[in-house]
Amino acid sequence: MKKLKDEKELIRKALEIGQAYVERRGAAKFEPGDSVNDRLLYIYRLLVHDRLLQPLPEEQVSQKSIRHRLAIWASKQQTSS
Repeated sequence: MKKLKDEKELIRKALEIGQAYVERRGAAKFEPGDSVNDRLLYIYRLLVHDRLLQPLPEEQVSQKSIRHRLAIWASKQQTSS
């Protein structure tokens, strides 16, 4: 897995877009005390459930791979908006 050039910024963007999607859909309301890792995992699982994101094989699911997958997703969201 090759790291993206601006992956940290894309992860922040994915978190922002993902939180808005989760709340618009009415699936959850994030609390200020929720960790970033928990938020990213929830966003990833919801996007996979809604078939907006291709799932990783379960043995490959890790924070690093989730962050990378969501960064790619966020980069595509920027170009389509």
